[in-house]
Amino acid sequence: MFSFRHIALTQFRNYLFESFDFSERIVGICGANGSGKTNLLDAVYYLCFTRSYFSRTDGQNVHHGLQGLRLEAQLAKNGADEKLVCIVRENNKKEFYANDEEYKKFSDHIGLFPAVMIAPDDTELITGGSEERRKFLDTLLSQLFPGYLQQLIAYNKILQQRNSLLKAAAEHRRLDHSLLEILDIQLCERGDAIYQWRRSFIDQFIPLVQQQYTHIAGKDDLVQLQYDSQLNTTPLATLLQQNRQRDMHLQRTTCGIHKDDIDIFMNGLIFKNIASQGQRKSLLFAIKLSEFITLKQHKGFTPVLLLDDVFEKLDASRMHNLLHRVCVEEEGQVFITDTHKERLEKAFTDLSVVYQLVQL
Repeated sequence: MFSFRHIALTQFRNYLFESFDFSERIVGICGANGSGKTNLLDAVYYLCFTRSYFSRTDGQNVHHGLQGLRLEAQLAKNGADEKLVCIVRENNKKEFYANDEEYKKFSDHIGLFPAVMIAPDDTELITGGSEERRKFLDTLLSQLFPGYLQQLIAYNKILQQRNSLLKAAAEHRRLDHSLLEILDIQLCERGDAIYQWRRSFIDQFIPLVQQQYTHIAGKDDLVQLQYDSQLNTTPLATLLQQNRQRDMHLQRTTCGIHKDDIDIFMNGLIFKNIASQGQRKSLLFAIKLSEFITLKQHKGFTPVLLLDDVFEKLDASRMHNLLHRVCVEEEGQVFITDTHKERLEKAFTDLSVVYQLVQL
């Protein structure tokens, strides 16, 4: 496993400067709304992923009215000490260091310090559009397979070039067919590789999600997840050729792995249309726990788990099942925020676990 032992935040969100020491595997963080609980969790996530969990730009993470920020942490990983530092300069240039060695590419850091975040707005993963589910899938696969992230970056770059070419062709009423052919070949090479990674992974991931859902919800509702991709039935090269006229008319690429989705059903019906709030929350936690378990299996050690304001999202029975799963049955470091100190203390006491309480 790996765990955070110390973290220092300078000009990060609502923190001018603050440092925290973590002495236990299970860390409860309590305080009123606006006290910085979520920001502290996001600082941990930031150092694992080189970016915020909440899709903010680096500049938006700087304390209001100031310029630049710094995050630094001391960690233990597989018995060795580690040091991570992220600096955003006054000109918004970002630097990232591991053990005082600067990364040339931030993507090289992804997956070395795996983490799973569960936050209030994550219900969009269930109820929102396909982009949310692709983002989840890409984040997980990027932690598992370094080559996946490189292919995804390349695919998105080529996709942007293809779309720019289509737009320019519409404006000038002339298409460079030879350049389009080259871009199509490059797009297929990356897109086919990404599709195979997704296809293979989801086939293994779906049964795990169904198992975790039953464990948390305590019910036998039949939850089904399906990988929805145009490439399931037609090769990408054929799709690009078939949709070329349409793409030229719309000035964008209308087919490819950037249109993929994960369809969710319950008892044969669309899940988000019929599921209760409790069922939606249970499925969200089932997906996130499956992410947690998958990372542990692939990495050989347990990722850090960040639970933001989860007590407001589940009833007492589901909450106990979730906390027992992550605090008792697993061995990784867990950070849990709540506005109520007594609720945190009671939950940990009921589980008979040793914990640290941080009050903000």
